[in-house]
Amino acid sequence: MASRVLQRVATGLHWRRAGLQANVPAAIAARGFSGLKSLFVRKVDPRKDAHSHLLSKKEDNNLYKIQCMYYGIISSTFITLNQSALMLTMNFEVLPSIHADPEYPCELVGTWNTWYGEQDQAVHLWRYRGGYPALTEVMNKLRQNKGFMNYRDERGKMLLSRRNQLLLEFSFWNEPVPRPGPNIYELRARAIEIRQQNQEAVGGFFSQIGSLYQVHHLWAYKDLETRDKIRNAAWHREGWDEVVYYTVPLIQHMESRIMIPMKTSPL
Repeated sequence: MASRVLQRVATGLHWRRAGLQANVPAAIAARGFSGLKSLFVRKVDPRKDAHSHLLSKKEDNNLYKIQCMYYGIISSTFITLNQSALMLTMNFEVLPSIHADPEYPCELVGTWNTWYGEQDQAVHLWRYRGGYPALTEVMNKLRQNKGFMNYRDERGKMLLSRRNQLLLEFSFWNEPVPRPGPNIYELRARAIEIRQQNQEAVGGFFSQIGSLYQVHHLWAYKDLETRDKIRNAAWHREGWDEVVYYTVPLIQHMESRIMIPMKTSPL
């Protein structure tokens, strides 16, 4: 089924390209330069609101931050066991303490280590209730938090690199909430409502600051076998093949990583 859909996509793109090449000379001859211009200039209806407001949950006004941190060799030396133990202790103490403190308008949605995909990586997902003002308030308070500043200094000694993105959540996804476990989590680049019927959908987000035009979808499965069964079952549902047919041409890059929650992760 999947291969047939991809063949349809490739065939459709081929004929669209061929049709455009064949029709442009005739259009130029018949209508002149203005005809050529009309072929390539699409009239866009003016909007009175940002696209992000049309896609996100305006009533909730949540802002998310995803942090991807890579640990490994720094300055030609390996992280020692003592350093690893210290980082684990601080992860288990500092981050949950911020999550539980009502003075900070933020929540640790989940924190994971990668299992498959990019290795030696920790992924943290934070939620700021109140949008950008809440983010600014948290940042200012953290600068006065000696425990967090010490954690940040020690973390910096062990990091190869780190990357942050600020995200908004799609209006058609449910807000990420804790669920019974244990589970494995998958971070992917696309999804659709059809795939939410088995309750595996955790959250859907799109980037606002950082690497732009990126979509993140978070899924939860009991194990890899369950993941495989659910994904295969999607092809037997009406409409899924059309979803793939129309979305594949829009994707420039897609990656997936399987993540294991840390013991202190709310998810």
